[in-house]
Amino acid sequence: MTRAATIAIGLMLICGLSACGVGPGLTGNSTGGIIQWTPDNQRVATEWAEQHCARYGKIAYHVIVDPNYGQYISFDCAFPPGGAAYGYAY
Repeated sequence: MTRAATIAIGLMLICGLSACGVGPGLTGNSTGGIIQWTPDNQRVATEWAEQHCARYGKIAYHVIVDPNYGQYISFDCAFPPGGAAYGYAY
């Protein structure tokens, strides 16, 4: 390989890996997620968690806050109790 091709491949790998891991804001999936802790994020964490879980037809619960820089606010998403009665599938 030429030097230019090696550099190009290296840059593509770096750019691709930069999207891995936790970034600013909310990171999660259908089972829950985390939000990087800041005083501003703590004020809106419950609302963000509710909006995130609603995308999967679930509700947010167990919103846990560790109020220190470098820590996270975590939450779980679950179907509401009696979900089958409200049209939710398990």
